[in-house]
Amino acid sequence: MSKKNKKQNPYIKNQQNGGFLNTNFGFKGGDFVVGALIGAAVTYVLTNEKASKALLKTVAKGTNFLQAGFEELKERFEDAKAETQIES
Repeated sequence: MSKKNKKQNPYIKNQQNGGFLNTNFGFKGGDFVVGALIGAAVTYVLTNEKASKALLKTVAKGTNFLQAGFEELKERFEDAKAETQIES
């Protein structure tokens, strides 16, 4: 049978090479691989006690860093507010 006589299956989007693996199972741009890697990382962290403790410590440090930054911004805002009150 020649290529011109083959019927196209409407349920398979990518039929240029006609293979089962060329359909990408409906995923484009590696979405499946990215999702699988994220799922594997989350599973590892949830099942490994050392990894979960390390992640929580990192989040705690980041939270403390953000809080210190907000406090600094509040102080600068209050300083600017006081300066404008003095000038007026």
